[in-house]
Amino acid sequence: MKYIINKKTTLLFILLLGVYSSYSQEIIEEEEAKPKTETNATNDNSRVKVDGVVAVVGDYVVLDSDIDKEFIQLQARGVSTAEITRCQLFGKLLEDKLYAHHAIQDSIVVNELEIRSNIEQQISAFLEQKGGSMAELLEFYNKDSEESLREEMFEINKNQKLAMDMKRKIVEDIEVTPEEVREYFNNIPKDERPTFGTELKVAQIIVIPKVSEEEKQRVINKLKEFKADVIENGASFTTKAVFYSDDTESKKTGGKYVLNRKRPRMVKEFRDVAFSLQEGEISEPFETDFGYHIVYLEKIRGQEYDVRHILLRPELSEEAIQEAKDKINKIREHIVNGEISFADAAKESSDEKETRNDGGQLINPYTQDYSFELTKMDPELYGQIQELKDGEVSLVLRDQDRVNRIKYKLLTVTDRIDEHEADFAKDYLKIKSLTEQDKQLKVIEKWQNEKINDTYIKINGDYRDCEFNSNWLKTQK
Repeated sequence: MKYIINKKTTLLFILLLGVYSSYSQEIIEEEEAKPKTETNATNDNSRVKVDGVVAVVGDYVVLDSDIDKEFIQLQARGVSTAEITRCQLFGKLLEDKLYAHHAIQDSIVVNELEIRSNIEQQISAFLEQKGGSMAELLEFYNKDSEESLREEMFEINKNQKLAMDMKRKIVEDIEVTPEEVREYFNNIPKDERPTFGTELKVAQIIVIPKVSEEEKQRVINKLKEFKADVIENGASFTTKAVFYSDDTESKKTGGKYVLNRKRPRMVKEFRDVAFSLQEGEISEPFETDFGYHIVYLEKIRGQEYDVRHILLRPELSEEAIQEAKDKINKIREHIVNGEISFADAAKESSDEKETRNDGGQLINPYTQDYSFELTKMDPELYGQIQELKDGEVSLVLRDQDRVNRIKYKLLTVTDRIDEHEADFAKDYLKIKSLTEQDKQLKVIEKWQNEKINDTYIKINGDYRDCEFNSNWLKTQK
């Protein structure tokens, strides 16, 4: 039976699988092991299977179990694997190993401290999702110890980073000229030209209730009491973080974070204070956008700092909340009555510094422009503006974010482009992006075919029956 590996599909898998591509580096002697066919691609724990080497790519090997792990990772992310074959995942693994092998040959170096920090974040995210059980995490990865889990995750992350950096290097100098964009567009048959969905431009005005100076001082005094109790009475900083910190993410671990001087984490004000401390020292209270903190520097390990902190967020009074609500209602009234434009009201009265100078205009975080494609818009934002006509101002909406427990906002649609067939002049930037992607795919394909010819590759067993677009089987000819 033959299986087909489609290159574009494989490139999609690269995006889906992220940092969890399976890894095996040391070349070991080949064992004859018949891989599973498509009809038994799911795990079958009722039988014992010899985990054989199914491929060698340069200095790397691919094990049959690596493909099983790829299925597990996809399923863990909620991706349906019903239409994904073992051959497709096998092809994706071959590509990963080829990129990683040549990254090493090209002396690409990855930051191991950054990789270990990423692992901590991955483990924390999993434990948060699974209710904080390391036992469940070990069972999921079929590991008998936390140490072996971290070792495998390190190799997985390291080699995925090598592969990503190699691919980035291949395409980093690729640019397209206006003539190339025009040629690409003109070569698309008219009946096959892409259709771009409805796009909106959205602006908002934010009013945030103000915290009183008395409440700020109360919080500062409380943090000073915590510090004095630890220093003078030997109280536990960790225990106080667990009981009193408003940082829900870290309080379960006693307020602990690992900071690295070379890899920014936390806001600048927090890092500046933490990196200025000596081991065992506790900072004075200081303010960030999240509230007021004290930081305890537990240990310095080279570039890494083990810190604990307590965050207290000042409470909002009912008077402050009502004052903010009255203010935004008055702003809306002035706009609706035509006394001021939405853009001018945003510049004059909005508390959101990121948008107010642009008249409240929201920036699409994915495209970094003002347009939001309707089908890709954040569902919450879409729900708030879907009934608005162009230029209409929403009712006052109560909202919150990571920094503000309560905020009020007004929304308006400043422009709307209905669904339409691609137009060269109107959609030039989108067409340019498609042109760049097409050129990158061609360059990557050319690089891959050249490197396959220059690299030792051996594919074993029934996986030779997979049908490849690239010449992975050259060693068997």
